[in-house]
Amino acid sequence: MKVSDAMTSQVSVARPSDSIRKVAEVMAKVDSGVVPIVDDGKVLGLVTDRDIVLRVVAEGRSFDSPVSEVMSDGEVLSVKEDDILADATAKMANNQVRRLVVLNDTGRLTGILSLGDVAKDYGAKQVGKTLEEISQEPGEAAH
Repeated sequence: MKVSDAMTSQVSVARPSDSIRKVAEVMAKVDSGVVPIVDDGKVLGLVTDRDIVLRVVAEGRSFDSPVSEVMSDGEVLSVKEDDILADATAKMANNQVRRLVVLNDTGRLTGILSLGDVAKDYGAKQVGKTLEEISQEPGEAAH
């Protein structure tokens, strides 16, 4: 099974200059906990509902500030549409993340692969194994 068989392809995105409030409204409207921040077709970072709580609410920032101020902008972990789903779940486990950006061959965003996507299309056993590995302390061996 390929990543494209399981990923969510309808992904709402935001621009770096969009307000934090606008991104939060998008999250509420589409019932998603993550919004990729895209400029000129390139994924620059991600904003999660957790980013908004920890970097805006807890720090008392303005919701009218640009989302670029609170996005996670380190390395955005990604996979390609044609990658094998088992390899993508291994990448999630190895990097202890619950979602990956999906790109096409030109590097443009085509979807998001989350543990939920894997669960519905790949099976509970694989999700359980991946979640166990994601939840481990770094360096801890799997049982």
